[in-house]
Amino acid sequence: MILIDAQGLRASRPNRPLFTDLSLTLNDGDRIGVVGLNGCGKSTLLTMMSGDRAPEAGIVRRGRNARVGALPQLPVLPAGTVRSAVCEGLDRQEWQGEAMLSRLGLGGVLDASTDQLSGGQKKRVALAALLAREWDALILDEPTNHLDLDAIAYLEQWLAAFPGGLLLVTHDRHVLDRVTNKVLEIDRGASYLHVPRERTGGSGYAAYLAARIEREAQAATAEQTRKNLARHELAWLRRGAPARTSKPKARIDAAQALVGRGPAASARERELGLSLGSTRLGSKGVELHGVGFSWPRGRDGDDPGPLLVLKPFDHMLEPGDRVGIVGPNGAGKSTLLDLIAGRLLPTQGSIEIGRTVTIGYYDQLGRDLDLTQLVRDAVAGGKGEPTLDDVRLMRQFWFDGDAQFAPISTLSGGERRRLQLLLTLIEQPNVLLLDEPTNDLDLDTLRALEEFLDDWPGIVVVVSHDRVFLDRTVGEVMALDGDGRAVVVRGGVAGWLAQHAARPTGATGSAGSTSTAPAAQRIASPPVARPVSSKSPSTLRHQLGLADRELADAIAARDMVQSELVAMGADHKELVRLSAKLTTSQIRVDAAEERWLSLADEAESLRMDI
Repeated sequence: MILIDAQGLRASRPNRPLFTDLSLTLNDGDRIGVVGLNGCGKSTLLTMMSGDRAPEAGIVRRGRNARVGALPQLPVLPAGTVRSAVCEGLDRQEWQGEAMLSRLGLGGVLDASTDQLSGGQKKRVALAALLAREWDALILDEPTNHLDLDAIAYLEQWLAAFPGGLLLVTHDRHVLDRVTNKVLEIDRGASYLHVPRERTGGSGYAAYLAARIEREAQAATAEQTRKNLARHELAWLRRGAPARTSKPKARIDAAQALVGRGPAASARERELGLSLGSTRLGSKGVELHGVGFSWPRGRDGDDPGPLLVLKPFDHMLEPGDRVGIVGPNGAGKSTLLDLIAGRLLPTQGSIEIGRTVTIGYYDQLGRDLDLTQLVRDAVAGGKGEPTLDDVRLMRQFWFDGDAQFAPISTLSGGERRRLQLLLTLIEQPNVLLLDEPTNDLDLDTLRALEEFLDDWPGIVVVVSHDRVFLDRTVGEVMALDGDGRAVVVRGGVAGWLAQHAARPTGATGSAGSTSTAPAAQRIASPPVARPVSSKSPSTLRHQLGLADRELADAIAARDMVQSELVAMGADHKELVRLSAKLTTSQIRVDAAEERWLSLADEAESLRMDI
């Protein structure tokens, strides 16, 4: 069944076309991901498909009685409470709206006013309102932005089971690989629909990667063929002036056109120029000594007591460290970055910054951007006019020609993030704090950023919910559990996900927790008596030996996958596969460890030597 049919769409921005003659049909069961460079018109296309914007040319038709729900990049919520924004109109099904809010980490703000929410919270409320209702088609613009890993995993499952049509813009490669069965690529004004070749289905993202590689190879072959033909035609043209009079005019014109024509213009003229250098970092980086933080009063203003965010903990960031910070929304991840950056002061403990440390903070809010400025003025800073070096840097970051004179307010979300990245790196920091760096950046920019961080000599601290990005860029993971604790987890993000999945529901007290047990009950549970084993000592020794070998084999297998992951290049399809394999390996290690500990408890109950 056809849900939305678009034919011959055209869109442009001042002084620049976005796409022309774009046609797309969304049917039941289609899960179409939309990809392309920042500013190519992805969000514009979605607003046309949803009916919120009229195309400059072409037409969009909807199937009869088709119910279409849309999540814009910047949603606007109705006045009132979060509960009313999501549940109004659901009648007897209000519980579905509240359950969806809880799934997306907003169970603790049901009665908050929508005008008091952050931008990320508004996006999650709008998403919850959509998912709690019935639709024939969904149009989602960056739905994973501002979701934690648990919520993203849930959204993946929900979208995979959604029976209607789905049109999705996201730069989360894991979601693209798991959810889509087609990918629409917008490239230099043209559009390409990529469908898996296997009739049994498959990933639209994998089809897109394969087709893009093939198209680039064909373009290279075509250019080599053009050069060879041009060489022969040039030799023909140069065979002496007397012979030229006998040459057919049409052949001469064709030869001159072939010689004069260059290769097809690339989408971007050069690689992203991230390597701006960094100041030398000495032996001392950033040291956190007993650092804890509490907000001075409850966020709702009624509770006069402090609101605990982080319990006191110690950690040292040394040159070369790559640390990923994970945890549920509201656990204090951005707060921790603000503490390291000096935007907040700890309420307990102290933070020592090395004498040579220069901190660059790439935050998710773009709070340093003045939307009324031109791009060139933002880069020039206090110098007035940009220098030649500034112009060169803007070109390195794909701000060419008219883009340098564009007001920041006219840039797409991804272009603003790219500008913010330039303004962060231009200061040549040696400690990089990256808060949700993958939000809104296109896939090419993400790959360039990952490759840049591979060889960057300083300290990197990343808050991200993008599993592929974390696997590629960090060496260890610090998990914030939502109850104020911060612990380093073995096995990277895959190890944390496996550990997190193994915990019982309601094990944390985060804002999105669904636990109904009182805090005191969760903290002060009565001790459980250890049962005495009914096995004989010889049986226990045999089983312990088997469990010990099983644990060693599981650890070896996991370490092998980790080595493969470290050695992997930019093959993102393979990275997704290895990330899933690492998660499975870590789950096997945890299960084997649990079995060994259980048997060790039994052996201890018999007072055996282990």
